[in-house]
Amino acid sequence: MLSIKDFDYTLPENRIAQYPLPDRDKSKLLIFNRGKIDEDIFANISAYLPEGSCLISNNTKVINARLIFKKNSGASIEIFCLEPSEPADYTLAFQKKHESEWLCMVGNLKKWKGERLNLTFESNQGNITIYAQLLENFGNFQKIRFSWLPADLPFGTILEAAGRIPLPPYIKRETEEIDKIRYQTIFSKLEGSVAAPTAGLHFSEKVLDDLSQKNIQNLSITLHVGAGTFRPVKHEDALKHDMHSEHFFVSLDLLKQLKKYLGNITAVGTTSLRAIESAYWLGVKMMQSVSSKSHRVEQWEYKTLPQPQPHEVVEFLENYCIENNLTGIHAETQLMIVPGYPFKMVSRLITNFHQPQSTLLLLVAAFVGVNRWREIYNYALENDFRFLSYGDSSLLIP
Repeated sequence: MLSIKDFDYTLPENRIAQYPLPDRDKSKLLIFNRGKIDEDIFANISAYLPEGSCLISNNTKVINARLIFKKNSGASIEIFCLEPSEPADYTLAFQKKHESEWLCMVGNLKKWKGERLNLTFESNQGNITIYAQLLENFGNFQKIRFSWLPADLPFGTILEAAGRIPLPPYIKRETEEIDKIRYQTIFSKLEGSVAAPTAGLHFSEKVLDDLSQKNIQNLSITLHVGAGTFRPVKHEDALKHDMHSEHFFVSLDLLKQLKKYLGNITAVGTTSLRAIESAYWLGVKMMQSVSSKSHRVEQWEYKTLPQPQPHEVVEFLENYCIENNLTGIHAETQLMIVPGYPFKMVSRLITNFHQPQSTLLLLVAAFVGVNRWREIYNYALENDFRFLSYGDSSLLIP
């Protein structure tokens, strides 16, 4: 039993940042260093990281995942694209022409009687019309087939032109021009997320230059953040929560560089941490059975797996990629990190302040200690820190 009520706190509405600060790196920085709490601004974070260490940041890019259709009756139907279904690969889905099938969440679904919806708009490519056909209703999400004219445009271009940035539900405003830039990190390259890996939002080119001066390497991993990241834990026993799955990619280049930094890694955000820890358990599974085709890490699987040294696992994954002529490994993770989890890859964590009773807060508690997270959050609340996606940052060193 892990009572989710033990991970509750009062978050006043006015502490939830509704806009980013004018400068990315001017957010406040809480430093939790082995039990001691200090504060600074994020621009100075290089002072608190060891020379010669490395960061692992998430290079996913947020897609314009919200599409607003208007029915002839005037009713609005909002379609929130979650992940591609046909084809299931993100890169192929964004390159697809003519039509593409996605798993989505539909707002105002009861008003949609199954007719084909259409949305026409002007873009740099001229007039575009996108159509939406409801294929299947799975309750919490729906399978939608999109088609469009001109049909020779790739779906990525269509979504970029027609969609809106999907701000989190606790940001109580419509998307604005500033969000197109500031709800993306400077690391963002590979399209696929429906929420930003927000720890990376604080980084500026100046911060990266300062880190480089200390010979701190920035390495990239990819985890496409799903809407499930906002899903609350509804069971009183958090161990009964059904953790959402997310797709991640660990490149051969990362694996080659990672070996010399093991034991000295800072994860930029919970998504990077979840991805690199998942890569470890995926490697452990594959070491036991290379023939396994699933490339999937289940929610509690780590509890039954052996725990070899990280360098053995990284070396195995590197050799696997080389022997199979792969640029990296695509996988899926349902890993749920809660107090008691045995961290294998990450020594330090940069992260924002998370919602009460959330899986992200459980992860933070697992990282700093189940009795220490509340000290950190009390300090942040008492010292005017801003919370959630556009809020301030913390550096956590257990």
